[in-house]
Amino acid sequence: MTWTLPEPMLTSPVPDPGLRPGWAAEPKWDGFRALVSVDSGQVVLRSRRGTEMAPAFPEVVAGAAQLPDATALDGELVVWEEGRLAFERLQDRLQRRGAGAARAAAEWPAHFVAFDLLRLSGTDTTLWPYRRRRAALESLFAARRLSAPWALCPSTTDPDTVREWLTWAAVGMEGLVYKRLDSTYQPSVRGWRKYKVRETTEAIVGAVTGPVTAPRSLLLGRYNERGRLQYTGRTTALTQATSSTVAGLLAPARPGHPWTGWSFAAGWGTRETLDVTLVDPELVVEVGVDVARDAAGRWRHPARLHRPRTDLSPTDVPFLRPPP
Repeated sequence: MTWTLPEPMLTSPVPDPGLRPGWAAEPKWDGFRALVSVDSGQVVLRSRRGTEMAPAFPEVVAGAAQLPDATALDGELVVWEEGRLAFERLQDRLQRRGAGAARAAAEWPAHFVAFDLLRLSGTDTTLWPYRRRRAALESLFAARRLSAPWALCPSTTDPDTVREWLTWAAVGMEGLVYKRLDSTYQPSVRGWRKYKVRETTEAIVGAVTGPVTAPRSLLLGRYNERGRLQYTGRTTALTQATSSTVAGLLAPARPGHPWTGWSFAAGWGTRETLDVTLVDPELVVEVGVDVARDAAGRWRHPARLHRPRTDLSPTDVPFLRPPP
């Protein structure tokens, strides 16, 4: 009987980073979720959505020779650049093949951060409890002396360590994932929990989707140090009540708006563009954002609108700067 990679186990968000008894925590990496298997020399590297990524990451395929045959791992593909996780490099690498992929692997090598064991030397481990899978994963790394591109994701049941990990946002860690110690690996089930580190900050409304009188979402900007208003991200969909409140504070764009002629992507990594209406960039809003940034410092995930800040002017908003 042929063994096939299962669908990945999923997470559901929680508002509190506290570690509960009977659970373990792991850092949440800003990368591509990936499952890898090696079987009779054949390597499969699959994304969460089922995309085959092996041609784009030849160093991971070559590194599979370190694994025992008939073994499969769940984890995250990441690229480090100048001391931080560089998601934009991963995004770029996904499009490359052949010689281009090999050059990118030399310039921006990826690591596979393994956080779960799905199969070991022909034994399906998905029905093992997490604590047993974790122990076997650690033994695999130690016994095989696995080295790059393989990295072992940390895991802890110590609350003090969890609190320390929450300070890692500066390097691109998104937060934490929690796994019950006695839980099996359940494909497609949201049995794990995740906590994302978020911060509250300000931005300037430069455009909206939908009409100015009833905006559906806000396009946000910040000035750079040269005095140019740059796009930094978009909010999630506004509620009807919030839309009405914000609409009363917006004014149509005057001639010479700094975003005239610009187009805006509907989401990270998509070519679909938004239908937007420019507004006078005078309204400041307070938003909640996570730590995922691109190389320019823009927010990769939608921001959550907290409230308009009519007490602030655009000059009070922090400059847009790339991550440290």
